[in-house]
Amino acid sequence: MASLLMTSFGVTRRRAELVFFCLLTTVMTLFTSNITESATASGDRVVDDSQLRSLERSLVSQPDEVKARYPARNPAETLLFFGIKPGDTVVETDPGSGWYSHILQSYLGAKGHLIGADYPLELYPLFDYYSDEELLAKASWGEQWPAQFLEEGASVSGYNLGTLPADLTNSVDCFLFIRSLHNLVDFEAEGGFLTDSLNEALRVLKPGGVLGVVQHMGPETHSDEWASGANGYLKLSFVIDTVQAAGFVLEASSDINLNPKDRPSEDEYVWRLMPTLEPAESEAVLRSYRAIGESNRMTLRFRKSVSQ
Repeated sequence: MASLLMTSFGVTRRRAELVFFCLLTTVMTLFTSNITESATASGDRVVDDSQLRSLERSLVSQPDEVKARYPARNPAETLLFFGIKPGDTVVETDPGSGWYSHILQSYLGAKGHLIGADYPLELYPLFDYYSDEELLAKASWGEQWPAQFLEEGASVSGYNLGTLPADLTNSVDCFLFIRSLHNLVDFEAEGGFLTDSLNEALRVLKPGGVLGVVQHMGPETHSDEWASGANGYLKLSFVIDTVQAAGFVLEASSDINLNPKDRPSEDEYVWRLMPTLEPAESEAVLRSYRAIGESNRMTLRFRKSVSQ
């Protein structure tokens, strides 16, 4: 039986094991992760059995191709670390294929609200690979995105960053940047996209609400130019300094999504790795990238001050 060590949340081993016991029916092996916090939290986090059962049901209900990524992405530990619970209102930036979205929509339950926040429309023409037809389709993303979800689970809305409605102000429990900050950083000079997105997060979060970050993490010793977002990686120090400067307080960090095998050179970018695994110069190099797995990732929990 796979177990999760979540003592930092005040959860016993027996209760934490419930999260993954049904995943024994899959072919993957889940390993024990230690959740450590590098900053002093405001208090011990208590997770009750009903919350764990809701999370377990959501994880078990996902298709096999989603479950195959659990060992690399640690969704149970990550969502619990951010303090997300059924009934919450959660903003997920750049949902992409919806890997986390479907887990969240099921887990949040009928009283919850999942809000997808795609990149600003003005950002997409700055990429060099979108056709005119694809850019046109992006204009209706907010209307089309909710249609993929089942009626059961949380209500779902879709917007672009920069267009979250005024009635969301001070109403969101958690604002997630999961592997999405790098493009905002990369194009910050062209449109202030990172600054605007962090300001919007500060506006819509409740006082005391959480801003959660999971981001490809590059070596601090690499050049700032290499870690500017274009290669997918950001430096831990940059993310902490930037988010704190936007008005948030760093409450805790976790090692749950670290992968020490990922040691990129300044000639490499994150898309050489799984799940993208772009073509390499030789089969041997490709095998070495497969052996690394997914990227090394920081996991940070920031909080909006209760006085804001």
